[in-house]
Amino acid sequence: MPVTKYDRILLAHGGGGQLTDELIRQHILPRFKNDVLAQLGDSAKLNLASNSICFTTDSYVVKPLFFSGGDIGKLAVCGTINDLAVAGSRPVALALSLIIEEGFEFDLLEKILASVAEQAQQNKVDVVTGDIKTVEAGAADQIFINTAGIGIRLPGVDLGFDKIALGDKIIINGTIGDHGMTIICQRKDIKFQSQLKSDCAGLADLTCQLLAPVSSVEDRNVGSGIKFMRDPTRGGLAATLNEIVKATGLSIEIRQADIPVAPAAQAAADMLGFDVLNIANEGKFVAIVSPESADKCLNVCKNHWLGKKAKIIGQVCQSRDLPTVEMLTKIGGRRIVQMPYGRELPRIC
Repeated sequence: MPVTKYDRILLAHGGGGQLTDELIRQHILPRFKNDVLAQLGDSAKLNLASNSICFTTDSYVVKPLFFSGGDIGKLAVCGTINDLAVAGSRPVALALSLIIEEGFEFDLLEKILASVAEQAQQNKVDVVTGDIKTVEAGAADQIFINTAGIGIRLPGVDLGFDKIALGDKIIINGTIGDHGMTIICQRKDIKFQSQLKSDCAGLADLTCQLLAPVSSVEDRNVGSGIKFMRDPTRGGLAATLNEIVKATGLSIEIRQADIPVAPAAQAAADMLGFDVLNIANEGKFVAIVSPESADKCLNVCKNHWLGKKAKIIGQVCQSRDLPTVEMLTKIGGRRIVQMPYGRELPRIC
């Protein structure tokens, strides 16, 4: 750990003077070594060999800061990477801004920064710029993080609602509800025999494999067959599917038996009265793919550690009246899956 004579954040650490300089040089720069950040300019100068990029921003206020499977630092990196990944890009650079409460322990800050650095390295992105603000005790619930990310759009990839057609298949790369149920159970100190663990992970390596340029005749229906991708975070799978039907005017039919759910997450949702379809995920994507490429896409997922439990969960179908998401239940009935009205769980990301 860097040497500092302070064990907690002071308001003066955000004042732009000597303490701010020490915080940046002793705690930030050693974690995120790269030539662009080392310049400490007011903005990062990037040389990108592309005239087509994706850009996103997000903020993270999760409570608790540390949870099974991750922490606010890991969540900030993975969440931003995933927004870029499902847009059909390869993430390359992040901005990291910290809003820190007076009195926040440096030991905790170091753990969060270490997590950010580890995830950035694993996902092959650089933290190239950022900002630090300090606020009075009680004004920010310890620490908030804001990120922005840039990704280079993959060649030949063109995803969008307008590409979705009747008969297209719906793939999800693994179990749903893990993140949201982990956060609420840890917040309320609820324990199960099978430990809940957040699915927080960066998806770019898997999505880039799925969207890779055609390399052979056998692969010609994989990347070209993917119509649309989205990560089902707040609002969960239900919100994502309802956004699709609202944008396309088509309906969706899913099969409850095919939706992967970890037993512990399902038990927690049932006990607490939540619908697991509405619960947030932080390491999942929903992909709409052509019928011809569905099995090949599924195989690509299953050969990656983030897609071992991937499933085809339904298809796009003609609307009989209004566009709806309809679920064929395990007992053979049908249920309308509605857009969540509000936030099921506060402060989960």
